[in-house]
Amino acid sequence: MKKSLNVLLIVVLQLTAALSQEKQVALTVYNDNLALVKDVRKMQLAKGVSEIKFQDVAAEIDPTSVYFLSITAPDKVAILEQNYEYDLVNSAKILQKYVDQQIALSAKEGISFSGTLLSASGQDVILREDDGGIKIVNMSIVQNMDFPKLPEGLITRPTLVWSVSSQQAGDQQVEVGYLTTGIQWHAEYVGVANKDDSALDLGGWVSIDNHSGASYGNAKLKLVAGDVHRAQEPPRRFMRKEMLYQAAVADVEQFEEKAFFEYHLYTLQRPATVANNQIKQISLFPSAAVKVQKKYSYDGARDAKKVRVNLEFQNKKEFGLGMPLPRGKMRLYKKDDDAALVFIGEDFIEHTPKDEKVRVNVGSAFDIVGERIQKDRRAIGKNSWEETWEIKLRNHKEEAVEVTVIEHLQMDWEILRKTHEFTKKDASTIEFVVRIPKDGEVVIEYVVRYER
Repeated sequence: MKKSLNVLLIVVLQLTAALSQEKQVALTVYNDNLALVKDVRKMQLAKGVSEIKFQDVAAEIDPTSVYFLSITAPDKVAILEQNYEYDLVNSAKILQKYVDQQIALSAKEGISFSGTLLSASGQDVILREDDGGIKIVNMSIVQNMDFPKLPEGLITRPTLVWSVSSQQAGDQQVEVGYLTTGIQWHAEYVGVANKDDSALDLGGWVSIDNHSGASYGNAKLKLVAGDVHRAQEPPRRFMRKEMLYQAAVADVEQFEEKAFFEYHLYTLQRPATVANNQIKQISLFPSAAVKVQKKYSYDGARDAKKVRVNLEFQNKKEFGLGMPLPRGKMRLYKKDDDAALVFIGEDFIEHTPKDEKVRVNVGSAFDIVGERIQKDRRAIGKNSWEETWEIKLRNHKEEAVEVTVIEHLQMDWEILRKTHEFTKKDASTIEFVVRIPKDGEVVIEYVVRYER
């Protein structure tokens, strides 16, 4: 008995290995609703011109992007014609195909109807009975429909149909590639701040959202981060579910990252199955301890009284990171006194190269209030005038804080008077950095002259 089990196990393993060699899938997914599928299969070709069917392709395939290559005999096989068949079978389509033919319907309580189908549109089926009478049957009472066979022209799976010219017969390894929409990926980051907000325990995930109409079993998975230009209308976007990720990430390097053309390529170091109508999450990098700075900023022209709270860190190796970070959402938490995690805010980050700064807008400070008013405006000449602005910042926290005040100027400007020094950030932006004592207030006032 034991010997029989061993033989059976060997047969199963050999069969599994053979099946894995029959089909090899590589999936390259882009950020914006696009993926490249490379599918290598063994197919039997006849000598001369024949028709072959390639099933299990994505329902969202772009048929104009398909390429075909015989790996076994690339110089002896050519595609003469290609058709993409996507008229998938359903009850309504079968009924439409049986117009002017005999059908039978079974309804509730053992009632049955039969006759020549005249129409099957909307909720009613119209039959001509054998005696010439017309029967209208509402589909809500129908339980079974009997048809002798599947009508021609309907298929159960999206299929590529090729007319192939081959100079030799037999099994060949063929490679088929195509672009499909309905699938995209995005990054998610989870950070847990320490007690004094000076560090984050940061982990990264990738989520692959597949609604392409096909599953990709044991695929070699690659993710491309970057903005790839496409010569077409903006792609249709689909809703994705928001997932809550745990901060803990296994200390295993799953993705290998490298620069590729003007993008970054992340290759999973093991096969993965990406099923249709599935959101798959895979850890992007092991958890890292990242040094951060908490900074307050006040932009009174845009945020009224709200003072923003940002957490900033450098994407550098010495700070715990130093790898290109794909665009995605960063969620931040902090532990309470009883060690329970409390959500403190989230923000999107753009594609961020190594050694660049990451700024996360966490929210608005509860205990710091800003106030901005225009105290005066007067004309100086035909094309010039002066404005006087006052910004008040009040700190109700138990410690002093430093706030960056952002002011937006217009046209040709000149600061005539000011209570605090400022830094010119660009042609239309200046910043004041002020320190506000606990339970204190700081008032900034400046006079600006504009020339039209």
